[in-house]
Amino acid sequence: MTKRHGYALLAAVLAVIVVISAAIYLGVTHTDDGSQDTISAGPRTPRNSAAPASAGTWIGSWAASPAAAEPGTQRNGFAGRSIRNVVHTSVGGDNARITLSNLYGQQPLSITHASIAVAVGPNNPAVAPGTLRRLNFNGNTSVVIPAGQQVMSDAVRIRVPHDTDLLVSTFSPTPSGPVTIHPHARQVSYAADGDRTEDPNGRAYNQQSTSWRYLSAVDVLSNESNGTVVVFGDSLTDGISSTMGANARWTDTLADRLRTETGGPRYGVVNEGISGNRVLSDGNGTPADNPSGLSRFDRDVLNRTGVKAVVIALGVNDILRNPHQNNPDRITEGLRELTRQAHTRGIRVVGATLMPFGGHRGYEPELEGVREAVNEEIRNGQVFDEFVDFDKALRDPYDPRKLRHEYDSGDHLHPSDAGYRKMADTFNLTQLRGSAAAEL
Repeated sequence: MTKRHGYALLAAVLAVIVVISAAIYLGVTHTDDGSQDTISAGPRTPRNSAAPASAGTWIGSWAASPAAAEPGTQRNGFAGRSIRNVVHTSVGGDNARITLSNLYGQQPLSITHASIAVAVGPNNPAVAPGTLRRLNFNGNTSVVIPAGQQVMSDAVRIRVPHDTDLLVSTFSPTPSGPVTIHPHARQVSYAADGDRTEDPNGRAYNQQSTSWRYLSAVDVLSNESNGTVVVFGDSLTDGISSTMGANARWTDTLADRLRTETGGPRYGVVNEGISGNRVLSDGNGTPADNPSGLSRFDRDVLNRTGVKAVVIALGVNDILRNPHQNNPDRITEGLRELTRQAHTRGIRVVGATLMPFGGHRGYEPELEGVREAVNEEIRNGQVFDEFVDFDKALRDPYDPRKLRHEYDSGDHLHPSDAGYRKMADTFNLTQLRGSAAAEL
C-alpha cells in the first residue's frame, strides 16, 4: 500500500467516526444540570438520579409525626386518587428523599407513582417549571408498604431551596385504609381523582385538606447545614393556633434564626409536635392515636436523619388532660427518661419550661402547683442538658399564672403568632451545639 493510499484510508475511517459521533450526539439531550437523558419516542418524563450529584450531609428539612388514622378512610383509603402534600422546608439541598408511613393502615399500602417538586408559590399546588421529579423506591417507581411500616424513597436530584414550599404527590390505585395522617397541619394540602402525580399546573387538585397524609419526612443533601434539631412537643409546638399557611409556628422562626444568624449551629429543623401529646400516656386504639412521648421518641427523634440536638417541650397535657397527672415527679422522671434515651445516641437535649394556662377552661389551682413544681426541677438543671425558659418569656409579669395578653391566642393556653415568635427568639442558639452530657 502506498503512503497516499494509507492517508486516504485513514481519512475514510475518521469520516466514519465523525458520522457515528454526530448520530450519538443527536440521540441525547443535555439537561440544565449537565447530565444527559435519552430521547424517547414518547413524551418526556421527569429525569431521576438515585446517585447524589455532589458531596454533602443528609439533613432533615421537614417532618411530621404520624398521629392518627383519618376518619372515613377505613375501607378504601384513597384508592384511585392522588394526594399532593404541601410542606415547608427549613434548609435546602441538591438532592432529596422522602419517608412515607402506613403506621395506621390495616392492610398494605400500594403506591404506584410518586413525585416531588418545588411549588410555584406559597400554598399553591402548581409546580415551579423544571422542578418535577419522579420518585423511585429501591429503583422501582412503585412500592408496597406493609401495615404498620414506613419506607424511604431513593434520593433524587433536585435543587431544593430553603424556606420554600415543596409538593410531594402520591397515587394509590387500590383500597388501602385507613390513611395515616398528621392532623392540624396548619397547612393546606390537596387531593385529586386519578393519577395526577406529574400534573404540573395543579388544576386537578380541587380537594383540600388540613392534614398531611402518608408523608412523614423530607431529607435533603446539604452543603450548608451539618445537622438536624428535632423539636418534640405537643400543640404548642405543632402550632395549633398559628395563622393557617403562614408558617408562623415557633419552629419556623427557629429555623430562620439558625439559617441566618451567626454564632449558632447550621441545623435543619423538623417539627415532631402532636396536638394533645403527653409524656406518659397514649391515646386510644392499636396502634395508639397520639402515642405518648415515651413511646414515640425512638421513631420521631432517634431515627430521624442527622440528629444532633432535640428540644423537648412536653408536660402541659399530662397536667391538663384527664386523668390529671398530679404528681410532678412522674412527669419530670418521664422527661429525664427521654433525656437518657437521647444521650445513648450522643444527642444534646434542651428542654422547655411549661408555659402558664391561667384562664383556660381546664385551669385549677392545684394543677398550677404541679406546673410550677415541674418548672422548678427543670430550672434546677435536674432534667435536661440545658433549658429554655418559655414560661418566663411569655407569662404576664402582673399575673404569672397567665400568658401576657399580646402572646395569647385567646384561649389562654396557645400562643398567638407574636407569642410563637417570642418563643423562638428566647433561644440561645449556642445551647443546641455540643456533646450530650454524660449523665444527669
